[in-house]
Amino acid sequence: MSNVPGLLSSALVMASQSYKFDVKMTCSGCSNAVTRVLTKAQNEGGVDEFTVNLDTQEVLVKGTLPYDDVLARIQKTGKEVRSGETLSTGI
Repeated sequence: MSNVPGLLSSALVMASQSYKFDVKMTCSGCSNAVTRVLTKAQNEGGVDEFTVNLDTQEVLVKGTLPYDDVLARIQKTGKEVRSGETLSTGI
């Protein structure tokens, strides 16, 4: 294997990650707002798949966007993100 500077770090940046967020959502309008921002991120190629569950107030996201970027997009909706974590396994 050749030692090319930056090759490994580039591969790690592009690796898909899975995240789970506890988001305060009280109605379908709340969950739809989160769905809209994640759909936009999906259309831009940063999110592979996601689920927004109003009943459990849980948002699962899998993609190449860094955790902080996904968090910022969800927070942009005005919804309170009570907690978030990186998951070791896929969605």
